[in-house]
Amino acid sequence: MISKREIFEKLSNHIVQVNETINPEVKTYIDEYKGPFSQALKENYKIAEAEKLPLCQDTGIVEFFVFLGNEVILEEPIFSTLNEVVEKVYTENPFRFSLVSDPLFERKNTKNNTPPVVHIFQVSGKSLEIKFLVKGGGSENLSALFMLKPSIRVQELKDVIIGHVKENGAKGCPPLHVGIGIGGTSDKAMVLSKLALTKSFKERNQDPVYAVFEEELLKDLNTLKIGFQGLKEGVSVFSVHVEYAPTHIATLPVGVSLDCYLCRKGVIKFEDR
Repeated sequence: MISKREIFEKLSNHIVQVNETINPEVKTYIDEYKGPFSQALKENYKIAEAEKLPLCQDTGIVEFFVFLGNEVILEEPIFSTLNEVVEKVYTENPFRFSLVSDPLFERKNTKNNTPPVVHIFQVSGKSLEIKFLVKGGGSENLSALFMLKPSIRVQELKDVIIGHVKENGAKGCPPLHVGIGIGGTSDKAMVLSKLALTKSFKERNQDPVYAVFEEELLKDLNTLKIGFQGLKEGVSVFSVHVEYAPTHIATLPVGVSLDCYLCRKGVIKFEDR
């Protein structure tokens, strides 16, 4: 049994933290950057942490990836807990409400930043792991799905991704984190591309072939010279991560998700004690 209170307290604090405190991996890049607006970027994260203010006015939509052990017992459906966590965090802190209930007609604000997006993966054992992204609208608008020919060469796939980032990357508050989902179905590829964004920058794919693909693509993307905030100076892409899944013999779905320079993400885990 994992209590709602445990999940609620731990996760609430973590979501507040990633909205107010700069990602340590990102901080290293900002501190080393000497180009246009470098001082403003440094001052922004220092003031945000000191004054308990959001790092960005777009405090995003919260997306969860829940890995739920089959022996774990919860007090209520996990979605209910996560929804309540988001409501509490966003109504008790100076965070913008960025969600509308009807996406097409009224577009009326929900006034509490709910509901979050929740993906649940059933796993074996007695653990509960919750990964999350705080995803801003600018980078989210650059998400893309490519249904490619299964016969495509690896370099051709790279060229598709490079072309997409070249055309759109400056719109997403770079430097970017690039997540790529390959395989499954169209929807699975997009979820995998988002899940890839939860990884740390230095983490590499466990499959050595995909690890090399990530490293090569990162190098190629940084030749684009998009730079910080699209100003052509400094690094363009922090890291590239791939998640893949088996797919149909006649398909090759490729999902691409980009995260802005803040890379607001986190993970909490509960294990059998």
